[in-house]
Amino acid sequence: MKSYSLYGPEFKANPFPTYAEMRQNSPVCYHPGIDGENKIWFVTGAKEVETVLRDHKRFVKNWRNTLTPEELAEQGEPSELVKLLDQHMLNLDSGDHARLRGLINKAFTPRMVNQMQGRVQSIADSLLDEFAHLGQADLIDTYAFPLPIVVIMEMLGIPVEDRQQFRIWSHAFIAPTINDEEWQNARQLLTDFTNFLRDVFDERRRAPQDDLISGLIEAEEAGDKLSEAELFGMVILLIVAGHETTTNLIGNGVLALLQYPDQLAKLMQDPTLIDSAIEEMLRYDGPVERATMRFAAEDIELGGQCIQRKDAVSVALSSANRDDKRFDAPNAFDITRQNNKHLGFGYGVHYCVGAQLARMEGAIAIKSLFQRLPHLRLDVPVESLTWDTVPIIRGMKEMPMAWDL
Repeated sequence: MKSYSLYGPEFKANPFPTYAEMRQNSPVCYHPGIDGENKIWFVTGAKEVETVLRDHKRFVKNWRNTLTPEELAEQGEPSELVKLLDQHMLNLDSGDHARLRGLINKAFTPRMVNQMQGRVQSIADSLLDEFAHLGQADLIDTYAFPLPIVVIMEMLGIPVEDRQQFRIWSHAFIAPTINDEEWQNARQLLTDFTNFLRDVFDERRRAPQDDLISGLIEAEEAGDKLSEAELFGMVILLIVAGHETTTNLIGNGVLALLQYPDQLAKLMQDPTLIDSAIEEMLRYDGPVERATMRFAAEDIELGGQCIQRKDAVSVALSSANRDDKRFDAPNAFDITRQNNKHLGFGYGVHYCVGAQLARMEGAIAIKSLFQRLPHLRLDVPVESLTWDTVPIIRGMKEMPMAWDL
């Protein structure tokens, strides 16, 4: 089977031609992981990606659910740190996943998200006030990152002054570790992360507040079957997912508008197109390149390939969203695109619980940015932009911008 370059700066700068070749040759193919050794099934066709995301019984998130009782008995106990990091919705199946999702859904109801619009607008305006007079700035550091991290930290009740440290901890949570040195460094960062949260949890138990962490703790103590490990896992997931997706949605969305000035002109002339524009940004260059790993719970035939029990399966959302069998002119950026049934936030039972919040934050952030800085432009050639090399993430590390004062 053909080998592809699926990692590193060159691929991340423009993964779409490679994904197109993979879809054409085989929308389901066996390929080495980032370590060059572990084999993974990469699923790139929209039809096949949707099949995997829909079939949560056979494509499971917890690899232990692929094992026989005998195989499970041979497994050693995970470390305490791993236990605290793994017990979140993205790694759970069936009843455990449904229970945790039901609990967190209470904080992300449409009504509660709508009530936050004023606060999100206030944060966007405040951030713009801080740098609009400078004439240049890194859009990621000054705007795309701080806006969603401040929102989720305020929801959780964590001091926003700690946001840069949380950025470091969050990256350690999602970045793969290839060797022992990387793992040791990541383990120290993640230990610091959990120690920080443990102190916050202890404080909330002593003095509950009107925030999401207090609500999760109260649910735990009220017998809602939220374990200590689940509490850690849920809060860490909310912190990481609560800003990574929106940061990249804002950055990638702004870049797309700048690369397609005709579409930016349409949006400037008719700001009501912002919701449609956000959907096209999620499809065209969404914030999540690949969904988190799934594992085959039994032998499965998919796309003409035989996936065996226990095999790892990676679905490429960025590829599915550019599939010409699903979308007309998939490589064109069109903010008026109709029937835009993209997979930017996943599909099925693991559909992103914070999708509505991310959409709202992205819409407010991008509309406010161009209203305040209508002549915004890239301050470097697009070819020199550096992209995050974490496999599941699609976003820039930096985005130098300039504008006329």
